[in-house]
Amino acid sequence: MQFQQLQYFVAVAETRHFTRAAETVHVAQPSLSQQIRALERELGADLFLRARGNITLTDAGEALLPLARRILADADTARHEVLELVQLRSGRVRLGATPSLCTGLLPDVLRAFHDRYPGVRLLIEEGGSHDLVRELARGALDLALVVLPLPTASPALTTVELLREDLVVVSSPEAPRPGGGRRTVRIADLEGERLVMFRHGYDLRELTVAACRSAGFEPDFAVEGGEMDAVLGFVRAGLGMAVVPRMVAARSGRGLRVTPLARPGLHRTIALAHRSDVAPPRAARELQRMLLER
Repeated sequence: MQFQQLQYFVAVAETRHFTRAAETVHVAQPSLSQQIRALERELGADLFLRARGNITLTDAGEALLPLARRILADADTARHEVLELVQLRSGRVRLGATPSLCTGLLPDVLRAFHDRYPGVRLLIEEGGSHDLVRELARGALDLALVVLPLPTASPALTTVELLREDLVVVSSPEAPRPGGGRRTVRIADLEGERLVMFRHGYDLRELTVAACRSAGFEPDFAVEGGEMDAVLGFVRAGLGMAVVPRMVAARSGRGLRVTPLARPGLHRTIALAHRSDVAPPRAARELQRMLLER
């Protein structure tokens, strides 16, 4: 049974005339009649009683008609749903990002994307770069914002550098200024200072600890193990200072003193990653474009 045969059958059933039905579906009348006969042979039953000037449905035709209409309607619905996806009226994007990027970079971009494509669902997963790379590799994410270099080489992923972001030192306005009150501080000035530190596996933790060790000292942790919001809250409470991305510090509002790092400073490189062997869905490609053009 072919989809086209059902279209021809419904057209004849509704017009009760083979020639008019052929005109309706834009096919030659002999071709339409041939397909109807092929359908009857496959079903093993006549669908129409054919008399000159009088085409009526048989019992088999009456039974098939509502089913055929339903099949055709479902096909129209399927075409409409696919069109919706193609035109970005619906669908979803599964995006992974580190918590600091969810706080700093993503809000403005996601708002612009949602305003343009309100029917597309945005599913956001927070995690460290290592976790996000694993989720990308197993197909659980369409895109991910990760920190370069990746924790492990992954030839199955394509990465595009998005931005290079400065890191800054944040502290409570009520606490003594870091570095003796200078306008900028060096990583070496953090020796002996109490730091609020992120949990293990957090990209910023690894970067900060490595910078301190390069400066010749082990960092002193007042509190450790938090996510971004918790770390900023502990700093506001005066428990210590922290090294965070400039965008996060700019969005964090009152209650934090921001001190830039002296040159050469400390930076991190953010990249947009996706699987190399599978093209992201249309909606994900559009979000990718907006992120790259931001």
